[in-house]
This record gives sequence, C-alpha cells and structure tokens, in this order.
Amino acid sequence: MEPTHLFELVIAMFLAIIALHYAAHRLGLPPSVALLTGGASLAFVPGLPAISVDPELVLVIFLPPLLMDGAWSIALSRLRRHMIGIASLAVGAVLFTCAVVAVVVHLIFPSLPWAACAALGAIVAPPDAVSARAVLERVRLPRRLQILLEGESLLNDASGLVLFRFAVAAAATGAFSAGEAVGNFFVLALGGAIVGIVIAAAWVKLIRHLGDDYLIIAATVLLGWISYLFGELLHVSGVIATVTTGLIASWHQHTVFSAATRMRGTSFWTVMIFLMEAAVFTLIGLSLRDVVERGGGFTTVIATMGLPMLAILVTLVAARFAWVFASDLVIKSCAALGFTRARPLGAGGATVLSWAGVRGVVTLALALSLPEGFSGRDLILATSFAVILGTVLVQGTTLGRVIAWARLAPETERARLTMSQAEAAMAQVQLGIVQNLAYDAEGQLIHPQLLERYQRRATAIVDYAERTDAHFDVVLEAVATGRRELIRLHRVGDIDDETLDELERDLDLEELSAISAKA
Repeated sequence: MEPTHLFELVIAMFLAIIALHYAAHRLGLPPSVALLTGGASLAFVPGLPAISVDPELVLVIFLPPLLMDGAWSIALSRLRRHMIGIASLAVGAVLFTCAVVAVVVHLIFPSLPWAACAALGAIVAPPDAVSARAVLERVRLPRRLQILLEGESLLNDASGLVLFRFAVAAAATGAFSAGEAVGNFFVLALGGAIVGIVIAAAWVKLIRHLGDDYLIIAATVLLGWISYLFGELLHVSGVIATVTTGLIASWHQHTVFSAATRMRGTSFWTVMIFLMEAAVFTLIGLSLRDVVERGGGFTTVIATMGLPMLAILVTLVAARFAWVFASDLVIKSCAALGFTRARPLGAGGATVLSWAGVRGVVTLALALSLPEGFSGRDLILATSFAVILGTVLVQGTTLGRVIAWARLAPETERARLTMSQAEAAMAQVQLGIVQNLAYDAEGQLIHPQLLERYQRRATAIVDYAERTDAHFDVVLEAVATGRRELIRLHRVGDIDDETLDELERDLDLEELSAISAKA
C-alpha cells in the first residue's frame, strides 16, 4: 500500500471513530462495543485493503500512553491502601486463570503441547487496561471496586507478558521451570520499578528548568514511551516502568506545573487518549478479517472451533469468579478470626468485580506475536479474538445491569474533610496572606478592594455551602449571558479579535471553575 493511501485510510478510520462514537452515544451503548463491531464490519467492506497489525508496534504505540494515563489519574492513597487486593488480582488471578485455561485447553485438545496451552492461558488471562477504562467510564462503582479494577488493569499486563514469554520459550526449548519463572518475574518487576523511579526523577528535574508550557507538555507526553522503551531495552518490565513513572509524575505535577500548563496539557492529553483508545478497538475489529481468513472462513471457524472457543470463554469467566469469591471468603474468615480489619466485598461486590474482567488490545497483540509455526497458532488466534468479542460485547454491555442487580452498599470510605470544608480552609489561609500584604510598612491600607473581596469570599463559602448547585447555576447563567454580549460586540465591530480572545478565555476559566465546583 502506498504511503498516501495508508494516510487516507488512517484519516478515514478516525472519521469512522467519530461516527461510531456518536452512534454509541445515541443508542446508549458502550463506545467500545460500537467501535469493535464497526471495525469488524469495515474489515469486510469490498475493495478495502486487508489491515495487517504488527503486534509489537501496537504495544509500543498504544500501551505506554494508555498505561501512563491510567497511572496519572488513579488515586495514589487508595492504591496503597488496597495494594494487597490489587496484587491478588493482578498476579494471583492471572496465574490462576492461566493455569485453569491451560488445563481445560489440554483436556479439549490432548495433542496440543502444554506450552501452547499455557501460552493461550497467558494471552487471555489478564483483563485489559484500555477495555476496563472504556467500560468503567460508563458506570458508577463504589470507590473500593473502582480502585481494585483500575489498579489491576495497570499491573496485570506485566504478569501476562511474563507468563506468555516463558510459555513461548518453553515451547521452543521444551523446558520450563516454575521457580525460575517466579524469580524472573520479581526481578523484571523490581527492575521496571527502578527504571520508572529514575525516569520520573529525571522528568521532575527537567520540568523545573524548561520554563515553557509547550516544551513541558511535549516532555510529559513522551514520558510514557520513554519509560516503556528504556525498560524493554534493559530487559525489565516496561509495563511496571511506565506505571511507576506515571504514579510519581502524577504526584509531582501539582507542584511543577503552572495553571496554564495544566489546562493546556490536560486538553491535549484528553483528546489524544480518546483517539488512541478508540483506534485500539477499531484496529481490533479490523484485524478480524485476517483471523477469519487464516481459519478458513467464518463457516469453517465456527464449525471446527466454535464449541471449544465457547468452552474456553466460559472457563475464563468461571476462573475469575472462583478466584474473586475464594479471596473474599478468605478475607471474611480472617476478619472473623480478628487477623485483619479488611472488609469483604460481599456477594454483590464480588460478582461485579468478577464480571468486569474485559479483554482487549494486549490479548490481541500477544496472540498476533506468536511465531509462525507455533503449535495451535490458528486456534490461539481465533480463541483470543472470540474472548475479546465475548467479554466486550457481553460483559461490557451488561456490567451496568449487573451493578444495578448487585445493589452495592453505599460507599463508607470518606476523606476527613468534605469539598466545602477544604474550600473554606483554603479561603481562610488566602485571606490571611491578603490581610498581611494589604497594608504597607507604615500600616496604611493600600489594597482595600482586594481585602474586601477575600473577606467576602471567605464568609460566603460558609453561607452558600448548602446552596452550592443553585449558586453555580447562577454563575453559569451569568457566564452564558456575558458570552452572548461579548460575541455581539465582536460581530458589530466594537471590539477586535484580541479583546475577544482574552475576555473569552476569562469566561472559559470561570465556566470550567463553576462546572468543577458543581461536580
């Protein structure tokens, strides 16, 4: 394919993404479902060239920034608080699921080598960070479940990648050592964490000296790829390196970013991540054509592999249910005996956590990266795609109903201060510094209006705390009215473009502040 035609195809894909997202919004479907099915439909459009996905390139392009985004937005204090539960899912559940799937595959296909069975188990075991985000952004969960799922999706790719590489190596050499695999996993994870810490520390020092918003944003956008590539270059976990870098950078961004940098960077980053997430699901759908052609067509694939693929999908879901419910039973038993103060999830919470294991880009990329001639490669490819389709189309579309059925208990984990209390505390210290600086060295008041403004603001916060929504509804209406007048003045020629841009920016900031306060 000529480069110009390839570029045209990429632009067409992004236009299709916009259309599919809009259709999903209108139909009330998760965007991932519309993108996946839309991409799969486009793959069989007559005259459209076959899309060949390079798995290594897909991982390098999409995984680092998406992991970085997840690490950047996760609540670090809650991540530390629930680290045991996250590790249980990200490591324990992946190992257990891999083993169970491998056993079932070997029972169905006795002639398939154990290494190939283990490779399939490693490919489908880890739920995907991109898929999890796409599903979770459409539903509301208690914070504990939210942090467990987000933390799991950030860390379990490392477990899956290590298991997959050992399974492929075992298939090639005919030898496998469980002890060596476990030891190497911890070495890779520790090495990745060290790389992430070093890269993040260098980033913090660099940001403090750049002094230009756009340079800072560019350096931050590249940060995920740099961490991942350095980790892989040093033969440690690039996934862990990226997540570690993201967590540390997120912690420091509040002190090293200016307000302008944060606003501009957030806007750019949000659009970039939106396009990348959407492109991932569309590419998965487009790759269906290659998978079907390798299997001999739809009829052949369904006839020869339909029941085995369904059995493996059911096994995958059942294994996650078994691990989550068994872990919750252990927590409940330990709490009853006084060994821990951790609260069990309960049947409803465990069901939601089990049902939220959606697979995606990592599963597809690992399956496509299997070397030619690998035992059972076509079966593994078809099964991996069936798992992605099944989990996204079934679990992704029904998770909201499962949450409603579970009737989860209200969130009991609360911060020490409410938002209104925190805002009042901030207003008091601001008033204190203004009171000190409002007078000159002789004690003469030189900023009376500024002092009055902060005094009024500190008092008003307490007064309207119970009327916050109504207060900011009035602010938003005032902003909208001011915007209409500003545009009218520009249209009749009373103000120039520069005045319009400056005043409109002020209105935008005021509007964003009011919307944030209402949320």
